[in-house]
Amino acid sequence: MSVAVLVLLGVLAVGGGALTLRGERRRHPLGAVVLVVVLAAAAVLAWRTGRVSDGLASGGVLLAVAAAALAGAPVVTAVLRAADPDTGPSRRRASDPEVLRGGAWIGVLERTAIAATVLAGWAEGLAVLIAVKGLGRFNELKAPVAAERFIIGTLASGLWALACVGVAVLLRR
Repeated sequence: MSVAVLVLLGVLAVGGGALTLRGERRRHPLGAVVLVVVLAAAAVLAWRTGRVSDGLASGGVLLAVAAAALAGAPVVTAVLRAADPDTGPSRRRASDPEVLRGGAWIGVLERTAIAATVLAGWAEGLAVLIAVKGLGRFNELKAPVAAERFIIGTLASGLWALACVGVAVLLRR
C-alpha cells in the first residue's frame, strides 16, 4: 500500500504540473476535483499504511513537496473562481490573471516553502512566509478585488500544501 501512496503522489505532481502548464484561462474545474480526490485517496492509504521504511518515507516527502508545489495551481484557480460570483464566460473579474500578476509562480514558491517549513518542523517559518508575501504585495492590496484574491488564494494554496505534506507525515508516523 505504501507504494500506491507514492504512485498517487507522483500522479499528483505530474498531472498537476501538466494542468498548471495549461494556464489559468484554459483550466477546467474538473481537473481540480480530480486532484483533490487523488490526494484524498493517497491520504486514506497513507493513514491505513502507517509508518514505512526511511527510504519510502523520504520518497514520500519529496513527492509530497512536488505535489504541493506543482498541483496546487489548478486547485487554487478553481477555489478563486468558485469564490467569485461575477465570474462567467463573459466576466473575469477576480479570476483575471492581470489582478495580482505573477501569482501562479509565487504560488509554486509559496507551496514549496510551506511544505519545507512544516516538514522541517519550523512552524514559525509560516508566519515569516505570509509576512514576506503580504509586504511584497502591499501596494497592490489596496484594491478590494486584489485583497480578496490574495486572501482566498493564499489560504487555498496553503491548505493544499498542508494537505500534501499531511500524506508524507502519515507515512513517517
